[in-house]
Amino acid sequence: MIPLKDNLPTSRAPVVTLVIIGLNAYVYLKEFLLGPLAGQRFIFYYGLIPCGMTGACQVVGRAFSPELTLFTSMFVHAGFFHFAGNMLYLWIFGNNVEDSMGKVRFTIFYLLSGLGAAVAQILPDPASRLPMVGASGAISGVLGAYLLLFPSARVLTLIPLGFFTQVIEIPAVIVLGFWIVVQLFNGLLTFNFQGGGVAWFAHIGGFAVGMLLVGLFKRRTVPWGWQRRRAWHE
Repeated sequence: MIPLKDNLPTSRAPVVTLVIIGLNAYVYLKEFLLGPLAGQRFIFYYGLIPCGMTGACQVVGRAFSPELTLFTSMFVHAGFFHFAGNMLYLWIFGNNVEDSMGKVRFTIFYLLSGLGAAVAQILPDPASRLPMVGASGAISGVLGAYLLLFPSARVLTLIPLGFFTQVIEIPAVIVLGFWIVVQLFNGLLTFNFQGGGVAWFAHIGGFAVGMLLVGLFKRRTVPWGWQRRRAWHE
């Protein structure tokens, strides 16, 4: 399932969401213009290398500490579809979560979700030398928050069916529920596999952190999803 847009308007312009998308776009364009070889060095330079964080290896060739890559890695992507997919999810779900929190709190929430995602990816394989990059961990936190705040929102979704595709509106709880089930299933399948690919545990960790933190960051006047649902039925 590929979400295209939701049906929830926002009361304020999603400034932070747009700034994050702009920063990611700038970094990706800079990386793309470097060319394939230099682009790989760019990923290695700014990506989060687990063994460098845990002290299991020595990472050379950087002018800053490994801890800084916890943040720089959130804005680097491994390819166009990696970048475009993440930004699509951030735009669809991030604007409403930002609206529910406000600019400052949403910024902190986003970064904390990314940090939690990085920790979740490091723990299963602390000696890994593969750089972790992408905004998906932080965005997963946004998805977790959206699920608790707006589970009944309708999401226009593209569903590939072999040679055919269908576009239908689906409740957000189904779209995001399906998404996290896929992450959990693939995470379990790849638990003992050491290699490149999707950072499933970062997605799971970011999603969990987002669900745990949303209550601390949302405005008090913003109801939970279950409260909205009860109000509609009364």
